[in-house]
Amino acid sequence: MSATTSRRSRMRLIVLQALVFSLLATLGARLYFLQVISGEDYQGQAASQSIRDVVVQPQRGLVVDSQGRPLVTNRLVWVVSIDTTLLGRFDDGQRRKLLRRTADVLDLEPAAIERKLALCGTDGAVPGTCWNGSPYQPVPVAENVTEQQALRISEQPEDFPGVLVEQQSVREYPSPFGINAAHLLGYLSPITSDELEAAEDAEDSSVNGASVVGRAGVEKTYDAWLRGQPGYQRVAVNSKGQVLGDVDATAAQPGDTLVTSIDAKVQAVVEKQLNTMITTARGTFDEVTGRNYEADSGAAVVMEADTGRIVAMASQPTYDPQVWVGGISSKKLKELYSEAAGTPLLARAFQGQFAPGSTWKPFMTAGALTNGYSTSTVLGCPSAIRIGNRDFHNHESGAYGSVTFARALEVSCNTFFYQVGTGYWREYGSDPADVKAKDPLVEEAKVFGFGSRTGVDLPGEASGRIADRAWKRDYYRSMKDYYCGISDKPQDTETSDFVYKFAYEFCVEGYKYREADAANFAIGQGDTIVTPLQLARAYGALANGGTLWEPRVGKAIVSPKGEVIKRIKPSKGGDVDLPASVLGYIDEALKGVSRTGTMAWKLGGFPLDDVQIRAKTGSAEVYGKQSTGWVASYTDDYVVVMMISQGGTGSGSTGDGVRAIWEALYGVEGDRVDPASSAIPGTTQPDALPEFGRDGSILPPAREDQR
Repeated sequence: MSATTSRRSRMRLIVLQALVFSLLATLGARLYFLQVISGEDYQGQAASQSIRDVVVQPQRGLVVDSQGRPLVTNRLVWVVSIDTTLLGRFDDGQRRKLLRRTADVLDLEPAAIERKLALCGTDGAVPGTCWNGSPYQPVPVAENVTEQQALRISEQPEDFPGVLVEQQSVREYPSPFGINAAHLLGYLSPITSDELEAAEDAEDSSVNGASVVGRAGVEKTYDAWLRGQPGYQRVAVNSKGQVLGDVDATAAQPGDTLVTSIDAKVQAVVEKQLNTMITTARGTFDEVTGRNYEADSGAAVVMEADTGRIVAMASQPTYDPQVWVGGISSKKLKELYSEAAGTPLLARAFQGQFAPGSTWKPFMTAGALTNGYSTSTVLGCPSAIRIGNRDFHNHESGAYGSVTFARALEVSCNTFFYQVGTGYWREYGSDPADVKAKDPLVEEAKVFGFGSRTGVDLPGEASGRIADRAWKRDYYRSMKDYYCGISDKPQDTETSDFVYKFAYEFCVEGYKYREADAANFAIGQGDTIVTPLQLARAYGALANGGTLWEPRVGKAIVSPKGEVIKRIKPSKGGDVDLPASVLGYIDEALKGVSRTGTMAWKLGGFPLDDVQIRAKTGSAEVYGKQSTGWVASYTDDYVVVMMISQGGTGSGSTGDGVRAIWEALYGVEGDRVDPASSAIPGTTQPDALPEFGRDGSILPPAREDQR
């Protein structure tokens, strides 16, 4: 080998060694960068690929009645979820295949699963169906699946990568004594994006994207207590999304229990009687219209007179609260809002508004007796009186001669109260355009809380309406263009003579509060409307000496350990400030309604000496509809009100049902009172709460006389 060749070989070796050392140095530097400088970042990324944070939803708190009977509980159901993080690694073919296989097991369409997997706020997401939670949280695609479906997926994980099966709790309605109570209890639905954003802004950790929240009834009012606190579970998963084991966990905290003032046994009686009265009315012929009564809706309320606590409340039509569990179909939701179905979601007891009819007269009596009239006042009760160019009649054109206020209440004399109402109109407000004219009857109605919400602890309460001069002026301004538009055109075949004439008169002088308006106001007719709960509250003030209580359903909040967190005390909403002599006079008059007046024929043989029922009946007339029947009644302990829209006369449509409720409350059998047979042990509810054991048992409250 020549010297030149030898030098070239050594040079090549040196270059090769330099290259090797350079590569090793680069590799070492890179390893140092990855393991030392960026090691923590990459470790975190690696961990995120093998560990999942799973939100553990808390068990929602119970709702129980005053005796501790469960009204709303929870039950476990199988829930199927899909890990979208893993699903995102699949190609289109693998994704379609997995979703088709999962849909086949669940009896769903793959498109339905796709809609549930879509992240809310992204293109194509369907509000109410899309996923509102974390994109890293498994998305529930089917709830309440059968055990067979759950096992099919869980026992074949290789066929369902990223598909998880677990048990979660959902609402259950035990229905003690067969009660419904849907409008009282309410329902749940998924949290919205706006609600979640508001909770995050308020640093409220009790909700997350997978939460359900109260939408109506006590579920909404007491949602913050009932919902509990979510937990979090960190689990290790493999590349197929299969859970390998728990890493750590924060336990969820169950929600608190709501004790209500509802008594399930009384609630069952009230619901049954309301349904029976409606059914009976629908089978009764209305001689005025020549057809059976429609009896399209109704409501009933039982309230403690001295506290305002709601013991029972029912509305018809109603719905099964179970339909909301696991999500409600669009078809069913449409039905609940459907007018053709009677709008079942509308709680007639506190959201429905109806003309009060003659149940209004005790409050008009109170206004009159404190504004110029006296208990010795005597007015005529003819069959009709003429106001303007029209005769205003008594019911069935009855005539009773000269009567006092008490007798006018007993026989429900319209013409007596017409004279009171028109008398004030002539004295204070004969100028029909004077919006500020004094009206003692309007003022008294407001004192009794009408035209304002009662403050009940149930959402969506209606305020009713007092159709006074100011309201009529406002209504005229809002409807003038509509009615003037009708009257300015020639009458067509679709517009009746009545509507065309009314439109013309309204357009010209619809703002004027005329003598006929004052007459109608005095007997609870015209445009004045009230809720059954407002009426019950006002009669409660007559019963208890003048206090207007804010009605309450909630009674206490109790922790999962059985400790009382908060007592929900009765809240005073106002005072009617009437002289005791006036309240006493009205009270005696309403006793007369039960003994010899318009309610007497429904209380024959009832032990009124032992259970002194004061009552007032009412039949409210609305143009184009049949009469709405009312009975409002009370004792020293309770107020009972029942109403049936288009059901006929007051006592005729609801009297038997009201009597049956009073019999249940006091244990009346025939003409005897047996307190041992009363629906509530001891006849009235004790102040004590149910007793909660550490083992989860709930016992009725102990009464003082039992200790």
